[in-house]
Amino acid sequence: MSAAGVGGRPRATTRYGVVEGRTGPGGIAVFRGVPYAAPPVGPLQFAAPEPPTGWDGVRDAGAYGPTAPKVPYPPRFAALLADPDIPGDDCLNLNVWTPAPDPAARLPVMVWLHGGALTRGSSAVPVYDGSAFARDGVVLVSANYRLGVLGYGLFPDAPANRGLLDQIAALVWVQENIEAFGGDPARVTVFGESAGAISVGALLAAPRAAGLFAQAALQSGAPEALPRERVRAMVRRMAALLKVPATAEAFGALPPADLLAAQSAASRRSGPLAAGPAFGLVTDPATLPGDPLREAAVRAAGVPLLLGWTSEEYRLWLAPTGAMRLLDRLGPLAVALARARSGKDRAAVQALRETLPGASPAEIVGQLLTDRLLRDPLRRLAGARAADPAAAPSFLYEFAWPSGIPGLGACHALELGFVFDTLGLPEGERLAGPGAPQELADRMHAAWVRFAASGDPGWAPWNGDGPPMVFDGPERTRAEEPVAAVTPPGLP
Repeated sequence: MSAAGVGGRPRATTRYGVVEGRTGPGGIAVFRGVPYAAPPVGPLQFAAPEPPTGWDGVRDAGAYGPTAPKVPYPPRFAALLADPDIPGDDCLNLNVWTPAPDPAARLPVMVWLHGGALTRGSSAVPVYDGSAFARDGVVLVSANYRLGVLGYGLFPDAPANRGLLDQIAALVWVQENIEAFGGDPARVTVFGESAGAISVGALLAAPRAAGLFAQAALQSGAPEALPRERVRAMVRRMAALLKVPATAEAFGALPPADLLAAQSAASRRSGPLAAGPAFGLVTDPATLPGDPLREAAVRAAGVPLLLGWTSEEYRLWLAPTGAMRLLDRLGPLAVALARARSGKDRAAVQALRETLPGASPAEIVGQLLTDRLLRDPLRRLAGARAADPAAAPSFLYEFAWPSGIPGLGACHALELGFVFDTLGLPEGERLAGPGAPQELADRMHAAWVRFAASGDPGWAPWNGDGPPMVFDGPERTRAEEPVAAVTPPGLP
């Protein structure tokens, strides 16, 4: 049940105890930092999540809880992507925005999983504020989960995919407690962007997640699993730096700061476009028993899906570092290497040139790699479902509005401020620039709300062919990329 506390503050009763939130603009009730699992410290640091310990009295839920231990973004990315770091052990927590913390409300629920390459990010990022969803009749939940070596390091003496197990624990918490916040546990949509979308793909494929949500949205991320050896190599690289065995027992005996320092050093040559050691989901008999894309198409055939990407995903990965200038200097060689890596033939490159007349070598390379990472696998997932007459619909979209920040274009993560309707925040302007079209945010946010409420975002399901729904705004002159690299505001 729910009630009002001192000063009219909203309260909700979970199975672990009473939490007291705050009332925001428009009467939205917000509960922050609510634990869904025990702190992952000591013997639980590399273990599967355990339920939280209950409490007596009223627990204050007025501030974001601790974020998962993580390494910071490099400066040029940090200027574009907000990533608060809140210290504390109790990092397996979540937040709830609701217009009606009343069990009788039975509102649709959306559970947000943040991105950050499974090594960064948190639910405390301001752009992920759920007030607009609650304003429009949706209970919005956002959750933290373990990152990097703590969440995805592969050890012989610890369960694999611990970050995924954390996400499943958060969804179990939602099933058991969301009614107290006005949500309907039978109407849960799980959604995420980038690594969050990869996580949603794994949840679609994971037997343990079956029945925990009814719908899903994958933004700029596709179901995937890294080769186990690639993830194990990252752990071995860290072990060599730390001068300890590559085991969870040995890593757990070290201060977390030492682990993060070694992770940062070991990760310098890894990234979304690199093929070296990295942290990520792996196939595993206990958690992810098969290829996530194939398993998602079969196990989650009855789950309506919203799938999409931005038109120029690659610009966030390449432009801030000056890599696009380097690719342009390499010219045809860069295109040939990207074509080989993406598995495309020369006809595909020619088709790209016809679609994008005047595109530079870097732009062709970026589109080829975006096809390999995102568009092709998402289309394969939607195509497999379109071929199954019993499958639920898949709705495809593309976000095409270019940022006002020179060189970013319609880049990775740019759609987030539109989906959450948080363009007005300073953090929203970091990627979008000033004066982003609110009308486009209104349309995009409304489509996500409609999908949560009805399973239909407002356009026809994909039938295996044809273009996706395109979200674009008023005509504008593209802000050109500086000669060296994108220079975010505030950086020299």
